[in-house]
Amino acid sequence: MADHQRIYPDVEAPPAAAEAPLVPTGASKSDKGDPADFHHQGQHPPFPRRTIPVTHSKPPPIRRKRSCLCRCLCWTVSLILLQIILVAITAGIIFLVFRPKLPKFTVDKLQITQFNLNDDQSLSATFDVSITARNPNKKIGIYYEGGSRLNVWYTGTKLCEGGLPKFYQGHRNTTQLVVQLTGQNPDASGLLSTLQQQQQQTGNVPLTLRVRQPVRIKLGGLKLPKVKFLVRCRLLVDSVSANNDITIQSSSCKFRFRL
Repeated sequence: MADHQRIYPDVEAPPAAAEAPLVPTGASKSDKGDPADFHHQGQHPPFPRRTIPVTHSKPPPIRRKRSCLCRCLCWTVSLILLQIILVAITAGIIFLVFRPKLPKFTVDKLQITQFNLNDDQSLSATFDVSITARNPNKKIGIYYEGGSRLNVWYTGTKLCEGGLPKFYQGHRNTTQLVVQLTGQNPDASGLLSTLQQQQQQTGNVPLTLRVRQPVRIKLGGLKLPKVKFLVRCRLLVDSVSANNDITIQSSSCKFRFRL
């Protein structure tokens, strides 16, 4: 049996697709060259270099220091506020329980036993001042301590001085005191003439009595630390002369505490 020969028609092979260029059109090749060129030349292309970031030295940690400082400030402020609150509460309780009131001072009488100009032009003065001290508190006593000072002034010149005796003033007590004040002013001829001239022109002389008295307050059975009473009385008298009845035309006293 004869072999049959198959004849296939000639089919043209499709054209090979154009290889896409590795470098796009309009783009320049790499400065390092084409890797294919290195293969043809038997060389290896250079490895790409890695950029190592530059690390700077870190500043010392200050957050912990700041946090510690903030804690200290917060604790200090809290303690101060707590003390203020405790003092306010204590003061409120004392006020509600004892109802404290300021003492009252009045100048009842002024007698001048000496007020004359000496041969050396110095002025000698002796005043006897009658003072009434009142304690209007029901549950508070007052200890008048030593070291008090009483002064009588005319404008800016101190005429005489003295002090109150030590005593205790109980609840709702009224104490009358007679205090002798003495003084001597050198070269007082001008002062005496000014006093006499004002007395003739106005018919009165302004005087100021200042009291500086250390005291201790007694609250029930508790004695508080020592404080000071400051009293300032403005007096208007009809004359300033020895061995005459001095009339106090007006008198007003202001009272305050001082630690």
